[in-house]
Amino acid sequence: MHDFTHGINGGDFVLWTERQRALLREKNFEQLDLDRLIGELDAMAANVRRELKSRLETLTMNLLKCQFQPEPKSRAWLGAIREQRSEIERILEENPSLGSYIAEYAAHVYHAAFERAGAETGIPRAAFPQTIPYTRQQLLDPYFVPT
Repeated sequence: MHDFTHGINGGDFVLWTERQRALLREKNFEQLDLDRLIGELDAMAANVRRELKSRLETLTMNLLKCQFQPEPKSRAWLGAIREQRSEIERILEENPSLGSYIAEYAAHVYHAAFERAGAETGIPRAAFPQTIPYTRQQLLDPYFVPT
């Protein structure tokens, strides 16, 4: 991934982007910086996937805390869950192709989620399930809160 403020080799990323856009509009494909353009497109897609995984990790951590922590569920806590779901919904609205990866990504980040839940609550990590206990439907359901 490149430094978007300075581009590659200290170049102006915005200027480079505008130049590539103009070349595309002109259908001047021979002048395109194809290697860099492909790299930037790959980086953009990777950023969206990374954000979705991060949101799923935080959502899962909060669901685990709700399920395993003995204190009552506060409005702030439930608000944090709603916020993550709202952001996940936004990502999926903008990138519907990622919807089929929810279960896979959630399983991938589950270990980090239960590590964070344990660190934040003091609950031993062994108390949490070793695999994600929530289905894709439960993760996305705005009304699901584990008991």
